[in-house]
Amino acid sequence: MSRYRGAVLRITRRLGELPGLTRKTTKRNSRPGQHGDQARKPSEYAIRLEEKQKLRFNYGVTEKQLLRYVRDARKIKGSTGEALLQLLEMRLDNIVFRLGMAPTIPAARQLVNHGHICVDGKRLSIPSYQCQAGETISVRTNPRSKQLVEAYLAFPGLANIPSHLEFDKNALKGKINGIIERDWVALQLNELLIVEYYSRKG
Repeated sequence: MSRYRGAVLRITRRLGELPGLTRKTTKRNSRPGQHGDQARKPSEYAIRLEEKQKLRFNYGVTEKQLLRYVRDARKIKGSTGEALLQLLEMRLDNIVFRLGMAPTIPAARQLVNHGHICVDGKRLSIPSYQCQAGETISVRTNPRSKQLVEAYLAFPGLANIPSHLEFDKNALKGKINGIIERDWVALQLNELLIVEYYSRKG
């Protein structure tokens, strides 16, 4: 399944607030579709599926990528759900977003894809690159890259930078000091239901 490129407000009406996907809001409270206003009790499967979709759309990953992250998370000691969130939070596009260099994760992905971002001084154009503690994320020195990021910094997506990151606004440079804590994950969801969803699928 390819990455979603459709109407983002349709997704947020169905799944709730997704800070990584968009900053747009809608006045409509009903779910999208012909029967959106009808109250119905979702099945257990529907609840697990919805939590999984929240994660997928917020971080902008495909179904195949998310399945790979779940498998990797299972190999890490401790809570699989927490490890899954940490893996997604350490993606380069998400780190750029969390530093405030872009208003959304899709905008951050575009910055990375177009070669505006450097990791430890080396230009990197892979949004899914798994960042490590101690690495420095900076903006390329050319005027176009600086101009783009400075414009984005005036309207950051999230108000606060997580405790595992630090950012120098003047130098347009950020540093990763560790792994994100669960409390700093901006998305409201139950990650255990996602792990359950994939374990039941086999």
